[in-house]
Amino acid sequence: GRGRGPNTKGLLIGAIAVVAAVVIGISVAMLGGDDDKDKKDDAAQPTQSQSQQSSAPSPSNSNSAAAEDDLPTIDAKALALAGGAATASDIKGAQADGGVYVTGFNQVGSSVSWSVSDIPKSGKYTVYVGYSVPGKDQNATLTINGTAAKAPVDLKNWSGGPEGDYEKGWTKTYNYIQLNKGSNTIKVSCEQGNQCDALIDQMWLVKGWVGS
Repeated sequence: GRGRGPNTKGLLIGAIAVVAAVVIGISVAMLGGDDDKDKKDDAAQPTQSQSQQSSAPSPSNSNSAAAEDDLPTIDAKALALAGGAATASDIKGAQADGGVYVTGFNQVGSSVSWSVSDIPKSGKYTVYVGYSVPGKDQNATLTINGTAAKAPVDLKNWSGGPEGDYEKGWTKTYNYIQLNKGSNTIKVSCEQGNQCDALIDQMWLVKGWVGS
């Protein structure tokens, strides 16, 4: 008979705990008026932030990519230029803010550099370059954090524009890269052996190696 004593005590404690939980549950439910209001506010917030996002000016061709991954995009006027590279806006069709693009890229030593911070984690990314060529295929050299990539930046005449017509030559290309978490430098340059007759209007990043 003695062994049963503690057991009933245990059951009793269990029952009290259940009753207490129920009582607490009821009192929380009675206070629920306020809780619901908070929940409604929470529910309203995401749609607010979405509408702010969509009204922010952002380039049309990278809109979905930028929104999807929240990775940085850069327009021509924010790139660091070296060599003969300079900004201009007289040829129409650039997607970048204000129709500004980089010109003067067609000489050895010209480059555009993008210092990207806020990379969420180290790994595979795809870098896109928006550009125009005058109806013929061109190429450039890609350097990531000081190391030149083996694959060139293929600045092909994907848009099929006629020779000499930059306005009809706007298109985009991409390269697979590895980035570090945090800050990185992405450079596109005209080196010996490159064909660099191109205008550059934007660069942007997508997570992973697209299409691979």
